[in-house]
Amino acid sequence: MIINHNIAALNTHRQLTSASNAQSKSMEKLASGLRINKAGDDAAGLAISEKMRGQIRGLDQASKNSQDGISMIQTAEGALNETHDILQRMRELSVQSSNDTNTAEDRSNIQDEINQLGEEIQRIGEQTEFNTKKLLNGDMGAGQATATQKVSNAMEGTMTEDTTLDAVKDANGNNVGLANGDVITASWSVGGTQYSQTLTIGSTVGTNSAADLTLKDIADEIAKDGTVDSAAFTDNTLDITAKSAGSAGQINGLTIEVKSSAGVRKEAASNALSNFSTTTEAKDVRADGSADFQIGSNQGQTLNLSFEDMRADTLGVRNLQVGTKAQAGTAVSVLDEAIQKVSKERSKLGATQNRLEHTINNLNTSSENLTAAESRIRDVDMAKEMMTQTKNSILSQAAQAMLAQANQQPQGVLQLLR
Repeated sequence: MIINHNIAALNTHRQLTSASNAQSKSMEKLASGLRINKAGDDAAGLAISEKMRGQIRGLDQASKNSQDGISMIQTAEGALNETHDILQRMRELSVQSSNDTNTAEDRSNIQDEINQLGEEIQRIGEQTEFNTKKLLNGDMGAGQATATQKVSNAMEGTMTEDTTLDAVKDANGNNVGLANGDVITASWSVGGTQYSQTLTIGSTVGTNSAADLTLKDIADEIAKDGTVDSAAFTDNTLDITAKSAGSAGQINGLTIEVKSSAGVRKEAASNALSNFSTTTEAKDVRADGSADFQIGSNQGQTLNLSFEDMRADTLGVRNLQVGTKAQAGTAVSVLDEAIQKVSKERSKLGATQNRLEHTINNLNTSSENLTAAESRIRDVDMAKEMMTQTKNSILSQAAQAMLAQANQQPQGVLQLLR
């Protein structure tokens, strides 16, 4: 009889231990808010949850990386905004200097301001930085080999180097009206210094007349200058190649102006001959310093961005000459090209910034959804667990009471001994 009562106590004790352990686990889950506190709670769930946590934290950091990328872009773009303003002022001064109401002293004063503005653009390019990284001096540009600049003017399809000047047509097929007595002047700038070559159409028929001179003669005249390596027609295209490789030798603001013997500018002819665009951009040798923004949680999920060299030397506006009317006219063309280059760079930076803003939105959405998925695996259902904990608490208390009763039952044996 005593043995049986001891077995009842042992059984009750086992049930009490089980209920206490279950209650302890429930309290652990309720206290931490997690369904899985250790691997033993759910081994497979723990592995899946930890992998998701790695992705979530990677996504959150990628979002921060993208925000840092936007900050870098805004720093560069803000500097280029000031560069734009300076270039516009330089162009304004060049137009002012083109006016013959100015004296030589006036133009000298304008030249002084032009020089200072050019130096400021150079300083902005050299000193603009983000987190000690230089942005606009070419250090963060894409890798490139040295290249010699070539500019081209694609004329009307029937034009060749043998086309006589009296037969030159514009892009719409209209004769531009080149005639005897016209003066054809090609002007450009290299390193801020103006260069020009002039061809005058003879007034006597048969002697360098418009019917004798050809487009090749214009090319040959330009090629005589020491800053030009070659000037030649290929099919209907006039190609002009700089003498020196790299940005130091690039030809800026190339225009060909035609004036009549009376000094009146011939717009149709000037526009047809001046429609140059860059075929090969002048480049200096440069290692790849472009930035890779880590915009994803995994390896290789990057966005590459290069910051081009925006110094005055590269733009061709350092020491730009406006001391004479001719120089000021060329300077206007040079500055138009520089403004276009800066606009192109700012447009690229702005487009990338907009892309990064969409990237951030996508990363935050992905992180939110993945966090919800990870929560369903890792986090506890509080209501359900509270119910379980209450049940285990009741069972534990009942087991304690029953253990007390089981321990009292052997006392009945002593009554038989009285």
